[in-house]
Amino acid sequence: MSKHYPEQSPESVNPEPVELPPEDVYVRPEEIDPTLADPESVAAVVAPQREIQTEEGDALLSAHNLTMRFGGLVALDDVTFDINRGEILGLIGPNGAGKTTCFNALTGVYRPTSGTVMFDGKPLGRLKRHEITRRGIARTFQNIRLFGEMTALENVVVGTDARHKTSVPGAVFRSKRHFREERDAIERGMALLEFVGVEARAVEKARNLSYGEQRRLEIARALATEPKLLCLDEPAAGFNPSEKSALMDLIRKIREDGYTVLLIEHDMRLVMGVTDRIVVLEFGRKIAEGPPKDVRENPAVIAAYLGVPDDAIA
Repeated sequence: MSKHYPEQSPESVNPEPVELPPEDVYVRPEEIDPTLADPESVAAVVAPQREIQTEEGDALLSAHNLTMRFGGLVALDDVTFDINRGEILGLIGPNGAGKTTCFNALTGVYRPTSGTVMFDGKPLGRLKRHEITRRGIARTFQNIRLFGEMTALENVVVGTDARHKTSVPGAVFRSKRHFREERDAIERGMALLEFVGVEARAVEKARNLSYGEQRRLEIARALATEPKLLCLDEPAAGFNPSEKSALMDLIRKIREDGYTVLLIEHDMRLVMGVTDRIVVLEFGRKIAEGPPKDVRENPAVIAAYLGVPDDAIA
């Protein structure tokens, strides 16, 4: 037996009259020009338009006594460090040191067993992952996680949705705000693709991009959320030397454009060449922190990587 539902007019859901936009508001993939503009115009579009409470050089994120237990295993043990606004901080350590666990605890994937994480003057507490993204923390993943059947541009546009304010009825009935945000998302998406160097592949499906291009696309999607802090989890994994050099240039360019960066990476040449400070973990504990030169010469760090006996450490 079929049920009868009373008809609901669009006005009852969205009281404002809806005017369809002009025809030129629709953007088709074949109409996209892969070259957006000159570098200065691209930088202007890509630069984050975010209100940040923290002054340049002060702690944007502070982890205090961070501990993470999985049953009887202590993956993080009382770890404390700051990430200052405007810097590139490296988080390094041997395999099993707790780097990714720390990364996940900071970005909301894991909820710390104890300790606190303060971000831009406010505790992250029990916020969900999408709420942490809205606060201004974006990340990439060790294993690439793109929408393979979507184009490169569509993948980046998905990231811009974190800042959209269109309601569900507004999207369903195609409000003016919806079209305005959609156009802005496409413009920003193209600028980000050009910023990371894959603008020529804008209308290609993500699965058809090379490994290096997919890595760059994932960074562009993270930047699309307009983060205050960009967290990169082993972005150079699988890269050849020339690709690593280009990645170092991109990370520096990201910082110069107003972002703060947290970097996990195994390649010591890349880490030493691009970071301002480094935090070193071993068996879940922080064993060193400081500028790259000091960390490189730290006996505890040398022992952690080379296996020097404990009694040989001065």
